[in-house]
Amino acid sequence: MVAQKITIEPVTRIEGHAKITIHMKEDNQSVDHAYLHVNEFRGFEKFCEGRMVFEMPLITPRICGICPVSHHLAAAKAGDAVLGAPPPRPASLLRELMHMGQIIQSHGMHFFELAGPDLLLGFDADPATRNVVGLVQNAPDITVKAVQLRKYGQEIIRILGGRRIHPTFAVPGGVNKALSAADRDLILAGLDQAIETTQLGISIMKDWAAKNMEDIQKFAVFPTGYFGLITEENSLELYDGDLRLIGSDGEQLERFPASNYLDFIGEHVENWSYLKFPFYKKLGWPDGVYRVGPLGRLNIIDKINTPLANEEFKSYRQINAGKPIENTLYYHYSRLIETLFAAERVKVLLDDPDILSNDILNTRHNFQGEGVGVIEAPRGTLIHHYWANENGQIQKLNLIVSTGHNNYAMSKAVDMVAKTYVKGPEIHEGLLNRVEAAVRAHDPCLSCSTHAVGQMPMIIDVVDAAGTTIQTLKRE
Repeated sequence: MVAQKITIEPVTRIEGHAKITIHMKEDNQSVDHAYLHVNEFRGFEKFCEGRMVFEMPLITPRICGICPVSHHLAAAKAGDAVLGAPPPRPASLLRELMHMGQIIQSHGMHFFELAGPDLLLGFDADPATRNVVGLVQNAPDITVKAVQLRKYGQEIIRILGGRRIHPTFAVPGGVNKALSAADRDLILAGLDQAIETTQLGISIMKDWAAKNMEDIQKFAVFPTGYFGLITEENSLELYDGDLRLIGSDGEQLERFPASNYLDFIGEHVENWSYLKFPFYKKLGWPDGVYRVGPLGRLNIIDKINTPLANEEFKSYRQINAGKPIENTLYYHYSRLIETLFAAERVKVLLDDPDILSNDILNTRHNFQGEGVGVIEAPRGTLIHHYWANENGQIQKLNLIVSTGHNNYAMSKAVDMVAKTYVKGPEIHEGLLNRVEAAVRAHDPCLSCSTHAVGQMPMIIDVVDAAGTTIQTLKRE
């Protein structure tokens, strides 16, 4: 008997392109191994060489149309450091406000429109309707509220940046537009509904979890480290702060300024994916792997500095008695808690007297030539590192993108879920959908993640008209 190979291509309801190959054992009754292949390539690290540092907040958002704000702000923060031009406090508040809009629209879209069909309709639902169209048919009221939640986040971005995607707002040293009182009031007017819809999502998630605990407990549960930005008091931080890494036991391994990331983070390469595998250098590969994003961020903190999100966080952390939560499906719950925090944070920022200030740009430069900008994108820690000459022209850059940090976790989850659910000889579509959901839980942005250029592995199979492989060409 020939061992079967099952290919899922493309992986659906994610941003970017990937495929999954499931290699069965020789009896075709169980899985030998499953792989996640990130099979697209973007060359941003290479073709940004030679550009001016002030152009980077406009160029790098083109990496992705889903999270352009994250790249926009990380690039601006790196530019601040390169030019030695820290932004005035009002500019930092406005940048963070835009970032909260990004968190709300991205997290809201993922839970309701991308993950929602699995949770609300079921993993085994007809794939023809297991999508946003099916949600409209089965839960029209919830779907409308979900669309409005995303629209609210996008409106914050539009008001500040002039448009919903690829904003032109943050510049090295600050921002280029102050917030008017009328626009502040417009954002405040939609806030209560955004909070209400987010709380509805939390109740949906908790109800689903109570009914599907068996799946949650066997769906890719594994130990790793956890990594992300943190406040001085170990509270949730999405815009600025030190980086913290904890081990699988919850104990702190490192805490360091974001600019020192190269001292601690290395990148591993496998020949079956274009996407690298970051890891903690002191523990090496693979012992030093970690997770980022909502699950990772809520594992490294002690509290949240907004009341509604903090109360929900307290309940959330009791899932594993205060220890790190390892269940992949709880990415959805943690994502909603962050959405609630972001909405509450919008109110805090808009109530700050400095939010309407015109002191929004630092024009005094103390050129440094090198700078690191780090931000917590919806999907996890995003690092932009630029080296520039005395004219401000980029000589070299390094991007470690949120989805890259989670590459090990996604690959591990795919393998574990395939081994748990995929059993032969007859394999149902719903079982394969669960394997896709292992990727989907991480909300990957694969366009962002494959940005390096170099001698990447390539395999070409030459097949005849009958589909038989007659020759394989390989470049390591």
